[in-house]
Amino acid sequence: MEVILKQDIEGLGYTNDLVVVKNGYGRNFLIPKGKAILATESNKKVRNETQKQKSFKEERVVKEAETLAKALENISVNIGAKAGTSGKIFGSVNALQLADAIKKQHKFDIDRKKISVDGDSIKELGNYKASIKLHKNISVEINFEVIAE
Repeated sequence: MEVILKQDIEGLGYTNDLVVVKNGYGRNFLIPKGKAILATESNKKVRNETQKQKSFKEERVVKEAETLAKALENISVNIGAKAGTSGKIFGSVNALQLADAIKKQHKFDIDRKKISVDGDSIKELGNYKASIKLHKNISVEINFEVIAE
């Protein structure tokens, strides 16, 4: 079954991509949830027209993502967390706290959904790396340190 994606779906494709999926996945999940539409001839024509119009806007978005990636390349972020004497954190540090720390310390507003932390959450003090996916082909790794408050 061919469908046209209405939003980015990790592991499948990006918005306005024409993808082939299994019938059940398309009929029972993607189309009812509004994440995709059936790829009929008329929908394909509409998709092609919108892709032509978006190509001009896309260049600007890519340039903005590249400049943001260059700015984020060399930053380091400190995240304070309450911890015990052994270095274990009470709770955990996740992408939401990392996004808040980047906004407070460096004034970059990054969506938490674009940040992936190794293992989803950090439970000990120390230095770590996180990957930020700014665009389809543009991602940057930042270093962050979890310190005791």
